[in-house]
Amino acid sequence: MRRFGRTLVTAALAVTVVGGTAGWASGESQSAVTGPPPGTAAWRADTAYGRALPDPATATPHEVARFFAGLDDAARSALVRNHPLVVGNLDGAPVPLRYEANRLAVVATGEARYASLSAPGRRILAFDPRGRGQVAEVFGDLEHAAHVSVIVPGSDNDATSHDARRAPHTGPAGMARALRTATETPAAGGSVATGSVAGGSVAVIAWTGYTTPVGVGLDGAGGRLAAAGAPRLARFTAGLDAVGAPDPVLFCHSYGSVVCGLAARHTDAADIVALGSPGMRADTADDLRTKARVWAGRGPSDWIADVPNVSFAGIGHGADPTSAAFGARRVPAADVRGHAGYFTPGTQSLAAFAAIAKGEAR
Repeated sequence: MRRFGRTLVTAALAVTVVGGTAGWASGESQSAVTGPPPGTAAWRADTAYGRALPDPATATPHEVARFFAGLDDAARSALVRNHPLVVGNLDGAPVPLRYEANRLAVVATGEARYASLSAPGRRILAFDPRGRGQVAEVFGDLEHAAHVSVIVPGSDNDATSHDARRAPHTGPAGMARALRTATETPAAGGSVATGSVAGGSVAVIAWTGYTTPVGVGLDGAGGRLAAAGAPRLARFTAGLDAVGAPDPVLFCHSYGSVVCGLAARHTDAADIVALGSPGMRADTADDLRTKARVWAGRGPSDWIADVPNVSFAGIGHGADPTSAAFGARRVPAADVRGHAGYFTPGTQSLAAFAAIAKGEAR
């Protein structure tokens, strides 16, 4: 009974500690956005040259890719114009079509908070305005990259905050830009500009494709939102495979590592990297049931170390991925400051991430 009491107290402590990267004092319960993209009903009612369109709810990304491969440019363009929210979020659709569809979808919202996402040069691979909004942005040339990395962020991230002013190298986009820059090969006489296509073989995707927790509360301490996000991440990676992209590296920060832990067995990731993780809902790396190499790192001043690694009555996320018993490969992080400093230029962690992203780490 005494042991039960200690467990209950530890679980209660997890509720008060696990949560947002912003360090909020309380959290709000979120309704997870799931299911096919908005506009699906109109899409299902339409055809292309008399052919039924693939159902976003049931068609696999590979089936979607084969469908688009059988269309001419006119039919593809018509679908983009008529159904931008579906095409823009349809895993397996050609990448350039998704960029154009999402530009149109962002403009169609008429909302100032999203306007910057439609600026020239942005490569928005997914955009869903429902709820707090979801977004995925590509940095680099996804169609020709030799390596692809996906940043899976934690709490307090959404489409509205995607372009919000933050400390450099933090947030999904900041992490993606920093990793992309770290993987680029300096050209003669100088470095390749951040986010440019030329000069690098790594594309990095900032993927906020699930409903994240807000602040500190039961959403962050529980697995409900991660369980809703994991199938979306798995489908997203299947979509990358369907368009011929390399097996991705998943960089999973904070609560994002819970999503990655639940999705691991359903992805074809080459590597899964957990950083600042409260747990991956698994006791060991082997329990993730993935062929990917599993890595983990935590800085000495990261407050996530204070989160009890328990799992009780749905609260807490289990074993510490950086523990020896978990069995993950270690990412050096001795010089990382705080919970959001893993992608800071010059850190051991970012250098290690770049090596993993380029397939050079052993």
